[in-house]
Amino acid sequence: MNNMRIAFPTNDEIMVESHFGHCKKFTIYTVNGESILKKEVVDAPPHAVGVLPKFLGELKVNVIITGGMGERAIDLFKGQNVDVILGASGDISEILKVYMEGELYSTGSACTHDHGEHHGGHDCKN
Repeated sequence: MNNMRIAFPTNDEIMVESHFGHCKKFTIYTVNGESILKKEVVDAPPHAVGVLPKFLGELKVNVIITGGMGERAIDLFKGQNVDVILGASGDISEILKVYMEGELYSTGSACTHDHGEHHGGHDCKN
C-alpha cells in the first residue's frame, strides 16, 4: 500500500472543526496501512471560494475528513481525486484510528445554506 495523506480541519489541533471552511489549521497525517509515518500542522489560508481545496491538493492530500462542507467544495475536491468524508466530530486521533481500521464512513450531507449568515457552531448535517 502506498502512503496516504489525510487532512483534518481544526482550530485547536485536537478536535475536528465542524465545517472545514471555518478552520484555522489543518492537521495532516501521512500514513501507510495502519502506521502513522508523519503528523504535521499547517495554517489554513484565508477562506475564499476554491482556495482550500486547491491548497490541500497542492499538499498532496488524498482524503479530507470533516464535519461538513459545501457542495462546491466537495466537487472541487473530487476534481482533484481527494476523497471527502463528512459527518466526523470529536478527537482527531480517535477518528484517524477508526479511519485506518476501515470503519469510518461518510455520514453527513453537504451544507446547502449560506454560512455568511450564521454565527456560532452548527453541524451542517441536513
